[in-house]
Amino acid sequence: MSAALAERENKSALGTIYWSTADDENDLLANSDAEEGTVKDEKDEFQGGFSTLDSMLQWAVGHSDPEKLKGTAQDIQRMSASELAKRQQEIKELMEKMKMPSDAELMKIAIAGLNNASISLDECLRALNELLILVEPIDNANDLNKLGGLDAVIQQLNSSEPEIRTTSAWVLGKASQNNPVVQNQILELGALVKLMKMVKSSFTEEAIKALYAVSAIISNNVDGQDVFLAESGFLMLQDIMSNSSKDIRLLRKSVFLVTDLADYHLQNTNLQVHPFFGNHQFLKSVVDLISSADLDLQEKALLATKSLLQLTTTEALVFKDYCDLGGALAKMRKQLERLIAEEHQGDFAKDMEALRKEVEYVYHEKLEEASWVPT
Repeated sequence: MSAALAERENKSALGTIYWSTADDENDLLANSDAEEGTVKDEKDEFQGGFSTLDSMLQWAVGHSDPEKLKGTAQDIQRMSASELAKRQQEIKELMEKMKMPSDAELMKIAIAGLNNASISLDECLRALNELLILVEPIDNANDLNKLGGLDAVIQQLNSSEPEIRTTSAWVLGKASQNNPVVQNQILELGALVKLMKMVKSSFTEEAIKALYAVSAIISNNVDGQDVFLAESGFLMLQDIMSNSSKDIRLLRKSVFLVTDLADYHLQNTNLQVHPFFGNHQFLKSVVDLISSADLDLQEKALLATKSLLQLTTTEALVFKDYCDLGGALAKMRKQLERLIAEEHQGDFAKDMEALRKEVEYVYHEKLEEASWVPT
C-alpha cells in the first residue's frame, strides 16, 4: 500500500476509513518527497507496520540510546512473568492501533458505503474518490469485482447527481485502463451502453469522463468495439467532432479514440474494418480539425488522419475531393511557418511540421496508388 494511502488524515463517518482527496494525495506525496533525505530509514521500517513483536523490538534496539537501553533492560529483568505478559499485551494492542488498513480493507469500506442507501452525497463522493485512487494499481483493479465494487460503482451511474455519475465513470475508466480483465467484466455487466449515453450529457465533465471510460473499455478489446459499433459509436464521435462548440477536451478525446481504433485495425489485419471508417462525413469531421486553432487538437487530428489514410478501406479521392485534405495541410504549413519564427513556440512548431509532412507524404502515396492503372 502506498505511503500516501497509508497516511490518511480525515476520518469518514462511514467507519474507521481514512479518506483522502486528490489534493490530500498531492500534499502527502509532496511532504514525503521533502522528508525523503531525513527519514527514509524510518519510513522504510514503518511502511506496513511491524509484522511481529520481535521485529518491533529489534527496531527499538537499533534506535535507542545505549545507556537508556541498559537501564530499561535492568527494569525488565526485575519484572515478574505476569508483568512481562501484561507489558507484551499492551505493546501488541498499541501495534494494532498503529496498523493501517490494507488496500483491500479500504476498498471494502468504500464499497460498503456505496451500497448504503442512506449514505450522504459527500460520503458517496469520498467513497468514489477513494476507489479512484485505490484502483490505479492493476492488482487492486482486478480485486474490485471480487469485492462487489464494479456493481456498486455501476449503480452510481444512475445517480441523480451529475458529480456522482461523473466520478463513477472516472473510476470505471481508471480501473479498465490497459486491463482486459476489468474491461471484460464491465462489458459483461452491460455498463458500456450506459456510458455511451452519458457521453451525450449536457454536463461537460460527465461527458468527458464518460468518453474517457468508453475509450479505456474498448481499447484493444474486440468485444468492446463490437458493442461500440452496434451502439453507433462512430456516429457519436462524428457528432462530437463536427460540433466546434463542444469542449476542447471532448474534441481531443474523440479524435484520439479514432486514432486508437484505426491503429488497432492496422495492427490486426485479420479483422474486418468497419464501413464507417470510410464514411465521407466521418472522415471530413476528422480532417476539418486539422484547421483548429488549438495546436494539441491539430496534432491529434494529424495522427488520426495519418492512421485513417493507411487503412486499405479508405479512398484517396474522398480525402482529396470531399475532405480537401490537401488544402487543410497547405493552410497548416503556412500557420506553422509563422510559429517556427516565434522563439517560445519554435521547437514545438518544428515537430508539428515534421508530422504534417509525414501525413502529406502518406496522402500523396495513397493518391498515386489510386491513380495507378495496371497495363
